[in-house]
Amino acid sequence: MPPTTMTQLIGQTPVMSIEVPNQAGHLVLKLEKNNPGGSMKDRMARRMVVAALQDGRLAPGGTIVESSSGNTAIGLALAALEFGLRFIAVVDHHAAPDKIRMMRALGAEIRYVEGNYAEDEVAVIERMRLAAQLGAQLPGAVFMNQLDNPANPEGYIGLAEELIDQLSDGIDAFVGCVGTGGSITGIAGRLKRHNPSVRTVGVEPAGSTLFGKAGHPYYQSGTGMPDGVKPARALDLGCIDQAVQVTDTEAFETARYLACHNGLLVGGSSGGAIYKALELIAAGKLSGTVVAMVADGGEKYLGTIFDDEWMAKRGLLDPAIAARLDGWLCGKSH
Repeated sequence: MPPTTMTQLIGQTPVMSIEVPNQAGHLVLKLEKNNPGGSMKDRMARRMVVAALQDGRLAPGGTIVESSSGNTAIGLALAALEFGLRFIAVVDHHAAPDKIRMMRALGAEIRYVEGNYAEDEVAVIERMRLAAQLGAQLPGAVFMNQLDNPANPEGYIGLAEELIDQLSDGIDAFVGCVGTGGSITGIAGRLKRHNPSVRTVGVEPAGSTLFGKAGHPYYQSGTGMPDGVKPARALDLGCIDQAVQVTDTEAFETARYLACHNGLLVGGSSGGAIYKALELIAAGKLSGTVVAMVADGGEKYLGTIFDDEWMAKRGLLDPAIAARLDGWLCGKSH
């Protein structure tokens, strides 16, 4: 029988190989953008809803409330449709406009946090406060709280199992972005149970404070943690062998490069993970089969990171990044 709901299409996303000439490693991308909501967060969002329904925290006909930069909210909107639930997404100005439009199209109610925030400042603390307040005040409502929800990493175990099946010759390294930490915790934990020698690399934006560096504003969406926010309980730092940071320019220029040269539209945070994977392969620090996550697609960022005027206005264009990528991927020297 064909699927009867969009959520039945979650998972079994393809992989795509990117050759890296003259190196001991090659790159494989897991295209999570192919999920029905356009991101890997579809997996985690549905798992959180199912867990809440199973343990009785969420009753049939109830209300889901969540703080999100966009992708988790889209996944929750799909799950809400499947189970006949109301969904309220608490967002800030940092969410890409096309993500907001997609949430609304799927029936989500949008609540913006109030306050004067800089364009590159993420209002996670205020989003969490408002979402918790709504979850406590509204009858039959549950605040999903992805940062501390154990169902968050559980939602990604199936993704790791898919990778193990798809890459039968083995996986030597995994590179993924870190925000709530649920994805890298779930994926890395499962990969390491299968093969303890898998090397895992966590990537956060420069300006994020997850790995103990000084915080400052950044434009990358849905990844990292701004200054003043405690690390999520969903994150197990012990599953990360190497923690690195990537700048907005490196991340966004990589996304733009892949679009122009490979016909692949990836989101900004995915560009960051791919950039760091290639950098580490080129430096001889990763070898064999290196998997990087395409957490979401670039279609939601056409008005931002793929727009020359938007990038130039914020000082994010740097042709040296494309030249570096040419060197890594095409063997060209500039």
